[in-house]
Amino acid sequence: MNAAQIVMPSLGPALPELILALGALALILYGAFRGERSAEGVTVGAIIVLIVALFSVLTQPFAAKVTTFNGSFVVDPFARVMKSLTLIGSLAALLLAQDLFNRARIARFEYPILIVLSSIGMLIMASANDLIGLYLGLELQSLAAYVIASFHRDDVRSTEAGLKYFVLGALSSGMLLYGASLVYGFTGSVSFPGIVTALRETQVNLGLVLGIVFVAAGVAFKLAAVPFHMWTPDVYEGAPTPVTAFFASAPKMAAMAMTVRVFVGAFPGVVEEWRQIMVFIAIASMLLGSFAAIGQRNLKRLMAYSSIGNVGYALIGLAAGTEEGVRGVVIYMAIYLAMTLGAFAIILALRRGNRMFDTIDDLSGLSRTHPWLAFCLAMMMFSLAGIPPLAGFFAKFYVFAAAIKAGLVTLAVIGVVTSVVGAYYYLRIVKVMYFDEPQESYEPMAPGLRIVLAASSVVVILFWIVPAPLVAAAGTAARSLF
Repeated sequence: MNAAQIVMPSLGPALPELILALGALALILYGAFRGERSAEGVTVGAIIVLIVALFSVLTQPFAAKVTTFNGSFVVDPFARVMKSLTLIGSLAALLLAQDLFNRARIARFEYPILIVLSSIGMLIMASANDLIGLYLGLELQSLAAYVIASFHRDDVRSTEAGLKYFVLGALSSGMLLYGASLVYGFTGSVSFPGIVTALRETQVNLGLVLGIVFVAAGVAFKLAAVPFHMWTPDVYEGAPTPVTAFFASAPKMAAMAMTVRVFVGAFPGVVEEWRQIMVFIAIASMLLGSFAAIGQRNLKRLMAYSSIGNVGYALIGLAAGTEEGVRGVVIYMAIYLAMTLGAFAIILALRRGNRMFDTIDDLSGLSRTHPWLAFCLAMMMFSLAGIPPLAGFFAKFYVFAAAIKAGLVTLAVIGVVTSVVGAYYYLRIVKVMYFDEPQESYEPMAPGLRIVLAASSVVVILFWIVPAPLVAAAGTAARSLF
């Protein structure tokens, strides 16, 4: 590499991030000049910017693997798949938010800009090839997320959610940085390929294992995995519902991409050391997600515990430490994205006038007042429970199969048992919709909610008919890491 290349790296691989950055700057200027009247225009502009960025990701040569910025930024099939899922989640978050924010009179031009800025950080997380780039992407994503958690400034619960998220997020960032410094100290490199080379030449020692533990703690917080899940129920309940939908979708994709990239990309030679951590986190997350949600009556808190449990299932694939396991993780996260966005689209549709409803009892008799809405939510719940032939069954099948093939039979069995326990609270929602006495009907769904629900329903219900595109893309993504 010559001096000219170091000074001026190739910007082509980072085109989606550049599109988002330039788009955010343009939208900030437009919003600043137009003031509060620009909220709707900025939202439309942000949607266009995200669509263009998604198109740029999809049109890049899929099988190619390129690096830039002196090797700290990598674009490979794994990054492209996870970036696509992340951008889809961000797009859906904007579509879900528009109607509710207008009704609640909290529509401000800053919200879509913050979503775009957070998306830049998430894309960097998926492509980071060293510890410094990883941290920069993580903080860019997190700083925007802290603000939008408390976006409803007049709501005490929203303000509390943002404060809790910020304080605990700062703690997790410190843990991640400390772990990264230990890894650097014992390997002499911050780049993932450099760490791999160093581990081949030196023996694993206690200091390096401690660094891996702290790195795992930092990424577990961003995944909302046990035992770093404590912020999730309160933030999910307190934040505005579209923000909760965003937290449950796009950042989860980026956090899982970051986790897989770190452990598979930087520590492939010490799988046995970090596998124990992943197995513990997966089991603890599945158990808590299954049992803690049983007594929940608030739909947003229930979805918070559901997301914790689903992260545990996805981590089963990572714990396998194999190509099949990573493929299972990618498939699981794609299907989880569809299920979660569909469920939140229906939760946002539960309104009468300006009043929103978000408890399980508010779904009473929904099948008689809104039969198609009840059918779609029932399919989402059946899929989250893992009932065939819906997409959620295949998501769990791929990660369980990878675990069994890797010799983690006990972990797969625990996953099956917790799936049965979790099915209770998913099926309870179906029971309330179809067997309880109906309440007053809700207003028709907003267009943005209809779009998200329709797309999610197609994926969840019809995945078993055309599974090949996602399975093939996930397989190519997994192979690029090994």
